[in-house]
Amino acid sequence: MALLPALVDVDLERFGPALSEIRSITGRWFTPAQGGTFTKHQPVINGDETGHRTKGEKRWLWVVVAPMFVVYRIATTCAADVLVMLLGDVFAGILCSDRWRPYQTYHQGELQFCWAHFKRNVLGALDLAKTTEAERFCRDALALHARLFRLWYRFRGDPAGARRPAHPSAVDRPRAPLQKKFFALGERHLDSANKDVRNLATALFAHHETFLVFVHHEGVEPTNNRAKRALRTAVQWRKIMFGNRSEVGELAVARLLTVTRTCQMQQLDALAYLTAAIRAHRRRQAVASLLPKRP
Repeated sequence: MALLPALVDVDLERFGPALSEIRSITGRWFTPAQGGTFTKHQPVINGDETGHRTKGEKRWLWVVVAPMFVVYRIATTCAADVLVMLLGDVFAGILCSDRWRPYQTYHQGELQFCWAHFKRNVLGALDLAKTTEAERFCRDALALHARLFRLWYRFRGDPAGARRPAHPSAVDRPRAPLQKKFFALGERHLDSANKDVRNLATALFAHHETFLVFVHHEGVEPTNNRAKRALRTAVQWRKIMFGNRSEVGELAVARLLTVTRTCQMQQLDALAYLTAAIRAHRRRQAVASLLPKRP
């Protein structure tokens, strides 16, 4: 289904005229997709970023995931300016991400912070904890996290819920007590001598509502796994090919990733789509867009 795994042994920057055509073809809908023309109409967007290299120099590979398409961009910065390029000046929907500052700087609307990222931070703090107070905070946070996700799994009907699916109100009904418990836990440890505990406590205290946005909105997940999965193929390619050698290569990789992942989301064969697109391009015919029609 995906094209890039089949191309991991190919030097994309020497892929020849076909790659130039692919850049031209995808550019017709890639540019408006990353400029906010389409993304700003999406109710929910998941975003993430990871390190990248071009000629050994530091770059950042960004991804934003909508329900029916995904857009990648390789940038020289991890600042909020990249989000403006990807989502437009103002994004009206819900942005799901980790707690990285650029997401908070850019988006003034509703955010959903990733619980999986928070749990990893807590587990890391627990491994390094040297005091009873730090250990207690981490264990209490993990216990509340487990309780919240048991309710979520029951709502989803997942096997991890261990019982029959719950009515939607089963998640919302205990939300307020759980929210208060998270808030109280954060408040008790705001002045912790442990820096990691203090930072995590501040996150719970200041953003307890942001962590629970998924309870109120259909289509919002408590984790940022959608974006993490979208980055996985890109990271595998980077580790095998050691990044890019030019800006042209950056553009080619970003667009190929965009096409292949979007095709996968839409249950299309990426290689078949690109083959048909190149044929249409050479015949001066319209190339099918992978972007959904705007409402």
